[in-house]
Amino acid sequence: MADQLEEWKEYYINYKMMKKKVKQYVQQTQNGGRNREQVLKEFSRMLDDQIEKIVLFLLQQQGHLASRIEKLGEERAVLVEQSDASQVSELREAYREVGVDLMKLLRFVDMNATGIRKILKKFDKRFGYKFTDYYVSTRANHPCSQLQQIFKQVGIVAVVGALSRNLAFLQDHQGNYLSIYDHPSITLKDPIIEQINHSVQKLTHATNLLQFIGQHALIIPEDMQSGSEDNVDDQSYHFMSLLLNLANTFLYMVNTYIIVPTADDYSVSLGAAATVCGVIIGSMAVAQVFSSVYFSAWSNKSYFRPLVFSSIMLFLGNLMYALAYDVNSLAVLIVGRLLCGLGSARAVNRRYISDCVPLKLRLKASAGFVSASALGMACGPALAGLLQTNFKIYGLTFDQNTLPGWIMCVAWITYLFCLWISFKEPDHIARENSVDTPSSDSGHQRIGNLEDGLAQPFLIDAKESLDENGEDNDDNEEDLEDSHKPATSLAAAYRLLTPSVKVQLLIYFMLKFAMEVLLSESSVITTFYFNWSTSTVAMFLAVLGLTVLPVNVIVGSYITNLFQDRQILVASEIMVLIGIAMSFHFTSNYSVPQYVSSALITFVFAEVLEGVNLSLLSRVMSSRLSRGTYNGGLLSTEAGTLARVAADMTITAAGYLGQSSLLNVTLLPSLLICVASIVATFCTYNSLY
Repeated sequence: MADQLEEWKEYYINYKMMKKKVKQYVQQTQNGGRNREQVLKEFSRMLDDQIEKIVLFLLQQQGHLASRIEKLGEERAVLVEQSDASQVSELREAYREVGVDLMKLLRFVDMNATGIRKILKKFDKRFGYKFTDYYVSTRANHPCSQLQQIFKQVGIVAVVGALSRNLAFLQDHQGNYLSIYDHPSITLKDPIIEQINHSVQKLTHATNLLQFIGQHALIIPEDMQSGSEDNVDDQSYHFMSLLLNLANTFLYMVNTYIIVPTADDYSVSLGAAATVCGVIIGSMAVAQVFSSVYFSAWSNKSYFRPLVFSSIMLFLGNLMYALAYDVNSLAVLIVGRLLCGLGSARAVNRRYISDCVPLKLRLKASAGFVSASALGMACGPALAGLLQTNFKIYGLTFDQNTLPGWIMCVAWITYLFCLWISFKEPDHIARENSVDTPSSDSGHQRIGNLEDGLAQPFLIDAKESLDENGEDNDDNEEDLEDSHKPATSLAAAYRLLTPSVKVQLLIYFMLKFAMEVLLSESSVITTFYFNWSTSTVAMFLAVLGLTVLPVNVIVGSYITNLFQDRQILVASEIMVLIGIAMSFHFTSNYSVPQYVSSALITFVFAEVLEGVNLSLLSRVMSSRLSRGTYNGGLLSTEAGTLARVAADMTITAAGYLGQSSLLNVTLLPSLLICVASIVATFCTYNSLY
């Protein structure tokens, strides 16, 4: 356990002893020597003792730090009347020394918090996922419990506040004293305070706007990452290449949603039913199920070539989509959309951010990825609403149905040209290719911790430290669990999923299913019930898309700092359920206010749900899924893509019952899946901490 401070060694959780106890309990229960209730109570007392030992030492150290800050405050009071710059500088350094010692204490807490989670997980694995639920539910909110002292650092936050206030005071000691209370928007630019704040955020799961938005990028943080391992420096970082990746994301989302307002009209013009729009829209997602895997694998060796291939496939797909009208072929139309799906390079875009962007910029880049996706989702329908024209050139038809294809053809050719002249293959890829070295997953071994954000992370994850001693890995099952080798197949990745992770993937499936049903059938539903024009449908979808960023600002800046992620998760699921229930056609008169309000509730809270869902997913997912081709981001993408496929196929299948039944028939699966996800969430609620 090399990361433990020698002088504090006796105060760390005795993980090895408790791990051996778990093994003994398994043997004793199997032999009939003890029943499970006895084991549960005895192990609970043992863990209570370990936590009490940690907490009492933590409080003792906090007291030492508080005393040092108090003495420094007396020195600061003396300096108020003086203007000796050297003395002020010495005092500032003294405060920073306290900050360094505070970070040591934070590291101590982090290692123990990781040890507690890890031993609970190990006990659950051996005893059928019973202990964590019992232990957390009985300790988390009890007035005498010390568990929250480990995970919610009120005392440490107070010490951080004192350090921040005094360092801010010393920044301008010549008259205009800066107050962090009078100017809350001003951030203290001190490296020690920045590192401490990010460390506290990691411990308490506190968040900020960048973190909340960045979570949507599906870049799962790797537990093994430390700041020293980040091999992307400012010299090798290429801003234009990052910009081109974000542009690819934006254009792909525009390409996905630009056809939604007119897909039903296009299918009718080709002699099919309006509800075939589900097949037209969903065929892109069908192809994306496969493209996500090969693009993820391809990005082991290159980023430039996959992006070129993506652009060519999307150009050809949109060309076929546009020509389908003049050749009067629904098959050509669907093949065109399949080609567009085969060009989905979102796995490459995410991996470029995690591999090739410096750690201090990675969170901003992840937020940029999400923002580009959201803007593309809003711009697609808005652009479709502007294409209300009809003319012919050389026998080719240009109208509201074909223009989305022609517009995107031009966009992808332009993008391909910019890519060819401006993209730079990352240095580590170029070096590997020049010596013909197998890529393995070296890039993903450098994935930065998304939660550590803009500062170089101080806290080194304790999982590796807890397993460094060879005696700790005492059976094959645990060796497999503690291995940090990435999964080599989707089946291997699936085997690493715990019930908590499976529930989060189910929630992700549910929210994507509900959103896809809402968006894909919107044109058919609004035309049937309200006789909306294509422009009106496009405006409605654009407004829905534009709610994404404001909602994320509100939730990321305020809500996540007031409530736990799991509380927001449950509340959002319930609100999505309410939105779906409100959407049903109950009476003979289905009104616009009912449809619009229910759609807004469903869409907005599905967006809120996505952020907290991915935040929790990143915490409960195995570290082995943080890198490699078959990573957590790929699993999440596959879950969401399959949800879209299922939703679009449901729309087409329901069309056979007639448009009058379409709304209720397609909403019913959404309702049932949402109820199932809520039940599953409550079953694993206490493991989401």
